[in-house]
Amino acid sequence: LVSLLGIKHVALAVNKMDLMDYSEEAYNKICDDYKEFITPLGIPDIRFFPMSALKGENVVDLSDKMPWYHGKSMLEYLETIHITSDRNFEDFRFPVQYVVRPGHDYRGFAGKVSSGIVKQGDDIMVLPSGITSRIKEIVTYDDSPSYAFPPQSVTLTLENEVDVSRGDMLVHPSNLPIISRHFEAMLVWMDEKPMDLNTQFLIKHTTNNTKARIDSINHMVNINTLENFDAKTFQLNEIGNVTLTTAKPLFFDAYKKNRQTGAFILIDPRTHHTVAVGMIIDKTSAHQTHRITEVELQKVANGELLIDPVQKEKRFNQKAHTLWITGLHGSGKNELAYTLYRELFQQGATIILLDGKSVRAGLSRELDYSPSDRAEHLRRVA
Repeated sequence: LVSLLGIKHVALAVNKMDLMDYSEEAYNKICDDYKEFITPLGIPDIRFFPMSALKGENVVDLSDKMPWYHGKSMLEYLETIHITSDRNFEDFRFPVQYVVRPGHDYRGFAGKVSSGIVKQGDDIMVLPSGITSRIKEIVTYDDSPSYAFPPQSVTLTLENEVDVSRGDMLVHPSNLPIISRHFEAMLVWMDEKPMDLNTQFLIKHTTNNTKARIDSINHMVNINTLENFDAKTFQLNEIGNVTLTTAKPLFFDAYKKNRQTGAFILIDPRTHHTVAVGMIIDKTSAHQTHRITEVELQKVANGELLIDPVQKEKRFNQKAHTLWITGLHGSGKNELAYTLYRELFQQGATIILLDGKSVRAGLSRELDYSPSDRAEHLRRVA
């Protein structure tokens, strides 16, 4: 679990040395056995401390009972360990928590810098829209610094008016996260009830909340032997590799690269209990994750990937129209739509029919019939 969480510094207390007569040989054997077990996990910094907690040996001050030990006491190590370098200062990620708009002439975006450094005047891109702008001002509760870094909470203002909402992410255009609805993750199950693969979970990732399902359990991990084995479900405290699909794209990095954007929790919507925590794995295969480039996003934002509507009208020799037929269940919407479809087809029109069942089976397949999901269904169709 320590390795899975990406903890880079481990302090191992070899306690009860007084029961071993402070033997250096016994201490070294324990250290060697532990190193053999932990080496495959790739933890970069492991420190060992021979101690007697009962007698305070090497806890606060160094003990004269173990003159063969030349390291620091446990407390001194904990007080002097340097962890700043463990933070990611390269990849700027700013999940928007709140839009600050006290008046019509001010629009700020509040949040915490998850990683990277942002400076006044930096070019930024808004995800998922792909719209670009520039940092006008960085505001804290008592200052307007020229730059911000993790884990500072700040409000950013932009030079031009752009549409940004909670759950969006501000990034540097030349350094984008992975944008995808599909990814692999190592999952730690935290619920007393076994996992039900038919459950549609809520996923909380940075400031983004959406629905998610577990497509497959790829393997489980035996925490005693570190061996992988097959399983059909998760029990309490079990760890395994899974593939997930979310209702809308998330903006993430691999957990090893960025803990803030690489972690998430799963919530059972029926009980509102947090049932699992996950760490995203960097698997960038074509069918799983797609790192959209700056150029692609800009084309999407500007509509450059679309064919000009005028060109389409000339090609098909007809004006484009959308007819949306609505009504209560059983009112005959589908029959009317299919009749109209056949009639227009007979007249030589090029027409596309999109019915509710087709959308529910595809674009809106994870939505139910609650008021909020109905609204989301209509938004997607529109």
